[in-house]
Amino acid sequence: MAYDPRWAVEFEAERALVEAALEPWLVGAVEHIGSTSVPGLAAKPIIDMLAPVRGLSEARQAIEVLSGLGYGHGVHRPDEAHYFTKPPTDHWWERTHHLHLTTPTSLLWRRRIAFRDALRRRPDYRVRYEHLKRELAAAHGADIAAYARRKDDFVNEVLGVQHTSDAPADRHEGRPAERSHPTGSNRPPVSPDR
Repeated sequence: MAYDPRWAVEFEAERALVEAALEPWLVGAVEHIGSTSVPGLAAKPIIDMLAPVRGLSEARQAIEVLSGLGYGHGVHRPDEAHYFTKPPTDHWWERTHHLHLTTPTSLLWRRRIAFRDALRRRPDYRVRYEHLKRELAAAHGADIAAYARRKDDFVNEVLGVQHTSDAPADRHEGRPAERSHPTGSNRPPVSPDR
């Protein structure tokens, strides 16, 4: 579907709910990732989010809290993150939100933030990525696993790495926004690029 500016608004509304619920475990601001976070990029209308937590074992306590917000706990990279979908359904096309709780030093965090930032900066990457996604969607239909695997070469190229297990170079990007605020509030500042 063509880019919809309402996705940014939907993210901000959901971010406020999620950050309030996850306050005990968060070490930074919840980030909007995935194609809906890149202005001008066509996407499946699912809001993808990363929440930076201190540790995965401690953050397991958030499963019940997120259930109260309509999220179902799923399995995706369990060594790196706790994964949730809203609503909790096995059919990806019925989902409105994906949420990963992970540490900001994880490979998942570093790759997703770096890839998002590269697509935001480079129109040529956006054009190529959109073309690739349309081509793969036509070729793989509802087989989301095959679709995702085929995107890896492009993602690795953009990140300047050889393999999906490689982290992008640290350019001081991809770090979570600070949670402290000059007024003493724990609300993270809103950055203009979200």
